[in-house]
Amino acid sequence: MQRLFAEMRAFILIALFIFLFFSAFATYRGLILSEYHLQYFQYGWSLIEALVLGKVILLGEMFHLGDRFRGKPLVVPTLYKTFMFSLLVLAFTLAEHTAKGFIHGKNMAAVLVEIGAQGGAEIAAKIFVMSIAFIPMFAIWEISNLFSEGRLFELFFERGSTLGADLAVTTKAAPLRQG
Repeated sequence: MQRLFAEMRAFILIALFIFLFFSAFATYRGLILSEYHLQYFQYGWSLIEALVLGKVILLGEMFHLGDRFRGKPLVVPTLYKTFMFSLLVLAFTLAEHTAKGFIHGKNMAAVLVEIGAQGGAEIAAKIFVMSIAFIPMFAIWEISNLFSEGRLFELFFERGSTLGADLAVTTKAAPLRQG
């Protein structure tokens, strides 16, 4: 039961992070389009996509995607996970576009032409944006691996008065002065 709770909390945090990121871009896109008197409202789709991508990321983590450089300086596993999970999002996005094409009765050749002609630039931009979003997400994720289960969450959202002692043990450094 404790593992289920930890998985749900991780899923919610990942999906919330992605949703906020997508919502910020949806808001920006809506503001730009409003200058041309075009209506744009896509927050619902941002939520659905964030939930799906949150699950995709947890599945990738379950299969240890990106764990190759664990124990190296934190920048290495952070950038490696960013790259690997960006590829995973790319695969998911291509599968999503392919499924949409099949739903609309198109064959594989027509779907590929459509992806290349219309969706290619949008997919590339989406992967670029997600890669940029993944860097801080995976950096925090890697930092949380230095602490015991749930400790980083506790430090962010509960009283963090023992931070100095935890960092001293984790990093083998002198305790931080509190005061």
